[in-house]
Amino acid sequence: MRIVVKVGTSTLTHGTGKLNIRRVEKLCKVMSDLKNAGHELVLVSSGAIAMGVGKMNLQSRPTDMPTKQAAAAIGQCELMYIYDKLFSEYHHTVAQILLTGSDVEDPQRHRNFQNTMFRLLEMGALPVINENDTVATAEIAVGDNDTLGAIVAVNIHADLLVLMSDIEGLYTADPHQDPDATLIPLVRALTPEILALAGGSGSDLGTGGMVTKLKAAKLCMESGCDMIITNGIRPDDLYRIADGEDVGTRFLGKQEAAQ
Repeated sequence: MRIVVKVGTSTLTHGTGKLNIRRVEKLCKVMSDLKNAGHELVLVSSGAIAMGVGKMNLQSRPTDMPTKQAAAAIGQCELMYIYDKLFSEYHHTVAQILLTGSDVEDPQRHRNFQNTMFRLLEMGALPVINENDTVATAEIAVGDNDTLGAIVAVNIHADLLVLMSDIEGLYTADPHQDPDATLIPLVRALTPEILALAGGSGSDLGTGGMVTKLKAAKLCMESGCDMIITNGIRPDDLYRIADGEDVGTRFLGKQEAAQ
């Protein structure tokens, strides 16, 4: 399978913004093993701003654009250094791609992006993609990496997008507030009832929430790509997902749902 794995800031870092070493090492090991098994993997990784915050010992995530972009510039270097080091231990080569909204909206740049991605996959590289936070502004920003993950998955004709977050999947209610909330294992259509379940933003260091995840699901499902929301605290779940087991919430792409 061709699988896009999106990892959120809460998966990669502790609440301090410092790297969660054990989890990131496990993630890279599992993804390397899946590549060894013949799957094509693409990693969409958040965390640049949060890691910049941690590295510069800032008290909290910055709110002004220049400081956000400065933190991203610092953190992105650290992030790619770590991925390069860890994946190299398993003999896999990473390639960094930083995108803005303009890169997928402009026809020529869009084709360039697709051509580069397909060639990297042909070469056996593991692309690591993030939004180009150092230059992105409100006008050109994709906005969140859930959406970015879906854009990447659709453009490279992926079979599956996996959103690894700080929640098990889509629930019937907010599980942090309602003890009776239950996990919805399968979504065949984004009905008004399903869309109404979206809440607000996620962790303090990240930007995502269920709203962005359902937006990503819409993009994927309309293009026939499945999407799964699962908890990033268990990178081993990627094995189960690759084996077709039920993990988290699966959103069925239209092609499969129609069968």
